[in-house]
Amino acid sequence: MPGTDPVKADACTVPLHRLPLRTRGRVAAIKADGSVRRRLLDLGFVPGTVVEPVRRSPFGEPTAYRVRSSLMALRNEHAGSILVKPLL
Repeated sequence: MPGTDPVKADACTVPLHRLPLRTRGRVAAIKADGSVRRRLLDLGFVPGTVVEPVRRSPFGEPTAYRVRSSLMALRNEHAGSILVKPLL
């Protein structure tokens, strides 16, 4: 993958859609290719960025995530491509 991730994916990382609500995490890696990867990066899911799931729909997806000062919704399929390291 192009570039170097500031936070390396390891045993402590989880897919973004598994991060509990109101728990902040730092993006460790994007495990997607092509246009999906480009879109996630364009939305601000850049390695090193802090994200927080703030709201889930009644059926479990999509989930609204706070990235920097923006709020955006992702389905589990795409959120699962983003690995995060939970912040305590």
